[in-house]
Amino acid sequence: MVTEAPRMNVESFNLDHRIVSAPYVRLADRKQLPAGDVIVKYDVRFTQPNRAHLEMPTVHSIEHLFAEKSRNHSDRVIDFSPMGCQTGFYLILQGEPAYDEVLALIEATLTDILDATEVPAANETQCGWGANHTLEGAQTAVRGFLAERDRWNTVYAA
Repeated sequence: MVTEAPRMNVESFNLDHRIVSAPYVRLADRKQLPAGDVIVKYDVRFTQPNRAHLEMPTVHSIEHLFAEKSRNHSDRVIDFSPMGCQTGFYLILQGEPAYDEVLALIEATLTDILDATEVPAANETQCGWGANHTLEGAQTAVRGFLAERDRWNTVYAA
């Protein structure tokens, strides 16, 4: 007899990571706040779960670069946070932008990262581990993610 696992409070804990096919961009959650505002969370998955991951200096640098540069393209950005499993990031936005608008924001920001000459705030004054960065690693990972742009809307393997 197969029993289904109980539903958990964390959305990603209910996602079967064995059947997704990275890279992809997936709407992971939508919340309506008590005052009526809406926020959405996107799963921006760079690597295949349980098969590959990004090294921490790469994750850390993408986080800094995306957090800084995305705000040049949208006032909706609330947060861009790394996943603990090091396979991707969560992008949290205000409101409910169209999916194409989200993809355009991600693409424009990642393109900016390819043109960066330094990781912003990668120093002991502005960062808790300022030495743990790699612009080259971030740009390599971003280049790979952008090269797969046509796959971003396919979450599950065919």
